[in-house]
Amino acid sequence: MSIRTQAELVYLRAIGRIVRMALDEMSAAVRPGITTAELDAICARVLARNGAESSPAKVYGFPGTACISVNDEAIHGIPGSRTLAEGDLLKLDVTAQKDGFVADAAVTVPVGRVSATAEGLARCAESAFRQGLSAARAGNRVYEIGRAVERAVRKCGFSVNRDFCGHGVGRTIHEEPCVPNYYDRKFRSKLTHGMVITIEPIISAGDGSLRKDADQWTIRTRDRSLAAHWEHSLVVTNGAPILLTVA
Repeated sequence: MSIRTQAELVYLRAIGRIVRMALDEMSAAVRPGITTAELDAICARVLARNGAESSPAKVYGFPGTACISVNDEAIHGIPGSRTLAEGDLLKLDVTAQKDGFVADAAVTVPVGRVSATAEGLARCAESAFRQGLSAARAGNRVYEIGRAVERAVRKCGFSVNRDFCGHGVGRTIHEEPCVPNYYDRKFRSKLTHGMVITIEPIISAGDGSLRKDADQWTIRTRDRSLAAHWEHSLVVTNGAPILLTVA
């Protein structure tokens, strides 16, 4: 969507804060021994007490409130009985809606002490997001975000996934434009003042290729290497973007 009124920005900021609260409370509860279902229940409680709903569940019938992915699972992991262990690399992805507005964000959280690769991968995903954010200015092309993200990831020695991307957001989960994590000049959509998008590097320690599990939801690395994911919703402006899902 593209924001046209101050009221729309107010609504987007409100749902962005709720998504942020859910991620913060889930992240604070991460420890060895907790299950992904228990983390999902935390997310459900945050959304319920704030009058919000899970967009993946409502729009796509996802069997959970949040997407929770572990280690080589990159995105769309289903919460369940899996118990987290020391050294796991956890991805928490929350998309929620309220009053007709949607916000989407994800973080990568280490479980206890993790390997140097896992720690570096998590840091790289966040750093790549920041580099992509620097290119999110009105007048730029979408491919400039992808170029910045891919450059940052390659500098870290990791790979970006080329099958999934950031996207427009605001009125439903996935809107135009596609915001890739790699450089390709075919993504020529021009960023405009007021446009609402996500930037979301999905990266891995391997070659970056992904596959879908038999559950038809979970996306994991084809080579079983560790994956990381970092995402925020933002409003493009003529200057610095407005981050909707950052505290």
